[in-house]
Amino acid sequence: MEYREISEDYSVSGQIQPEDVAAIKEAGFKSVICNRPDDEQPGQPSAKSIGSAVEAAGLAFRYIPVISGQITAENVEDQAEALDALEGPVFAYCRSGARCTNLYGLIQQSKS
Repeated sequence: MEYREISEDYSVSGQIQPEDVAAIKEAGFKSVICNRPDDEQPGQPSAKSIGSAVEAAGLAFRYIPVISGQITAENVEDQAEALDALEGPVFAYCRSGARCTNLYGLIQQSKS
C-alpha cells in the first residue's frame, strides 16, 4: 500500500483492504476517511468492512462517499468537518486518491 502525504496531518491513497489497516496504524495515523462510494467497482471492499477493521485497530473512521468527478459543496463541508473533528494525522482513500486530494484542496481554498 502506497500513500501520498498532502500535508503534515493528511495523506491519501487509492483503495485499501482491511488487512492494510495494521500498516496504517503502524505509520502513525489516528483516523481514516473513506471517500469512495460502495459498489463503485466489483470486488472492492465495503466501507463497513474497512471501518470495522479501522475501529478494531483503535482508530477513528468516517465514511464520506464522493461520486467521481462530482464533488459537491456538501462533500467539501463534510470533509472539512471531519478533519476538524478527527484526531490527526488523517489517512483518506478513494479509488486513486484523487478525490481525497481534490477535497483537501477545495477545503484549503475555502479557508483563504
